[in-house]
Amino acid sequence: MALDKRRFGRRWLIFLTGLLVMSFGIVLMIEANLGVAPWDVLHIGLTKQVGLTVGSWSIIVGFCIITITGILTKEWPQFGAFLNMVLVGVFIDIFRIFINTPATTIGQYVMLLVGVIVCGYGIGLYIAPKCGAGPRDSLMIAITERSGWKVQHVRFVMEIVVLMIGWILGGPVFIGTILFSLTIGNVVGFTLPQCQRLVDAMIERGIKIEDIDQGTLRVNNHDGISKEAR
Repeated sequence: MALDKRRFGRRWLIFLTGLLVMSFGIVLMIEANLGVAPWDVLHIGLTKQVGLTVGSWSIIVGFCIITITGILTKEWPQFGAFLNMVLVGVFIDIFRIFINTPATTIGQYVMLLVGVIVCGYGIGLYIAPKCGAGPRDSLMIAITERSGWKVQHVRFVMEIVVLMIGWILGGPVFIGTILFSLTIGNVVGFTLPQCQRLVDAMIERGIKIEDIDQGTLRVNNHDGISKEAR
């Protein structure tokens, strides 16, 4: 029983760490000021038109998506989807306090590339513990099951619709948007197996995670990519 509790705790700790890492990558892309992922184009567009923070809109949009998913599936979303919805938005706003756009163009491109890679590892870390899909992936899966379309087709349509709405609202569509859209699948395809092996080792094989009672807990600090993660 004690072992199961420890595994449970480790699983959720890794999940939360993945959300933290992914949020950091998202903010690096935003602050690079060279274009962002489609969903963030929407969040930033809403911020420009209505106000509130980017993180706040990430939470609000996530809540709307969870509601729609619940209506389609007639089921309550997994707890992990709720955590994803709230924490990613909170983490984004916190990181934006400390991260600024680089002064040089080279610095901006470096930040953009690092952001995509960090996002990939964050996605891998939060998917690997299998604590639940994010709101956007949950909706994608629900639409796939209801429509009979292939996952990649549903995701493509969702991303295009979100991107167009965000662009109309004034969200930043530039080279970073293209780079993320074209590469994130391959990046996650590379990072997820690494993260899965690491997570399996920490959870199942008993590699020690620092105990809060024994010392300082150190953790290396939106949505998973269901299609590429399979």
